[in-house]
Amino acid sequence: MTLDTKHLTFTGRMVIVGFGSIGQGVLPLILRHIGIAKDQITIVTAEERGHAEADALGVKFINLPLTKENFVQVLEPMLGKGDFLVNLSVDVSSIALVEFCHKVGANYLDTCIEPWAGGYTDTSLTPSLRSNYALRESALAHRATYEGGPTAVLTHGANPGLVSHFVKQALLNIAGDTGVAVDTPTDRAGWGALAAKLGVKVIHVAERDTQVSSVPKKVGEFVNTWSIDGFVGEGCQPAELGWGSHEKQLPPDGYRHEFGSDAAIYLMRPGASTRVRTWTPLEGPFHGFLITHSEAISIADYYTVRDGNHVTYRPTVHYAYHPCDDAVKSVHELAGKNWFMQPEQRLMMDEIVSGTDELGVLLMGHKKGVYWYGSRLTVEEARALVPYNNATSLQVTVSVLAGIVWALENPNRGIVEPDEMDFARVLEICAPYLGQVVGAYGDWNPLQDRGRLFPEDLDHDDPWQFKNFRVV
Repeated sequence: MTLDTKHLTFTGRMVIVGFGSIGQGVLPLILRHIGIAKDQITIVTAEERGHAEADALGVKFINLPLTKENFVQVLEPMLGKGDFLVNLSVDVSSIALVEFCHKVGANYLDTCIEPWAGGYTDTSLTPSLRSNYALRESALAHRATYEGGPTAVLTHGANPGLVSHFVKQALLNIAGDTGVAVDTPTDRAGWGALAAKLGVKVIHVAERDTQVSSVPKKVGEFVNTWSIDGFVGEGCQPAELGWGSHEKQLPPDGYRHEFGSDAAIYLMRPGASTRVRTWTPLEGPFHGFLITHSEAISIADYYTVRDGNHVTYRPTVHYAYHPCDDAVKSVHELAGKNWFMQPEQRLMMDEIVSGTDELGVLLMGHKKGVYWYGSRLTVEEARALVPYNNATSLQVTVSVLAGIVWALENPNRGIVEPDEMDFARVLEICAPYLGQVVGAYGDWNPLQDRGRLFPEDLDHDDPWQFKNFRVV
């Protein structure tokens, strides 16, 4: 793949809902890599931000928030059989848009399963029902009905999305490096059997963002390198993680859901107040936020091995995220205000002066200890590759592009999660935009250097227990 490869030609109409940092960043990629005319694309968004960028690219821009009451009326004239809806919005129900697209015959993609406005913090719902687990179960409930219908790709950004494809490549790399002969699996059962055979107990989406701005964060301001509404929304949801078969006991504040796949648990606290120990090759050991993400549930579910109704293998899976330092300060201030958003928000873009987003998957418990596989992308590389991007956004936007291309190449697959897609095809499309793609082994584990200053309650018999990762 090159920077001028046209992956396919698309003759239908495309509607992009939401035009924040990811919408603005993906539009140049769509125009570069898909044969599509500018007048085939319409942007529908809830604010004026991005209007100048759309005008510069010659794409129609409509500032009109979508609501429960108006979304069908707004979208129906724009979308029909064979068209495509790219949902990059916040506060618009993904499930409602999937239902609409199935009805009219349009393909669909989103980067997370969003509820209507207020759904993440609706205290009339139990923590279980305002979780990503519940949103995923609600979406997958339509799978049988929509089978064979227009493809609806759920949760295909960087994470969730790209990281699911990293996991598969990482498993093949570990197999090769440990002498396990294996053909590339072709189905869910084969991938689960491979992960179990390799002894992978824990998978982190381990990310460290070191991008630095020339404009310091102010008091009363939330600063981030990607969607602030998106980050705060998921940060205020319960911390969630796929729950592995090797785990000995639930955390004291951990709960199972009383419905669905039972692949995950939640903690009775916000993800943005929950920290875990993790490791990346450049950063080494660090503390990350256990922010809820759909991939923690879908990966754990996908790699589950059962004997009848009994689970014989499942990895523990969760996000371990250290955002840029100004975002960490912003989260600290947000928590101090009891999760009420600061009056000002700033998306870091042009003022970023340096830094790298090191985003990958950390597979632990196998013969070689820990293995991180993923993307190291600097802000300088991102800017040279595509307009309107930083290091964080480009890892998302190129995965959105890959998901759109895959959906157009596979247009009648119904509801699909990233784990069910062709990982090699997605990685092939993304590769030119990921900077250094690195696989690295390490000798780290969460017991390293522990108990040095004070005694700690640790499980020394099994370093891969969740209690050893959690920061208390």
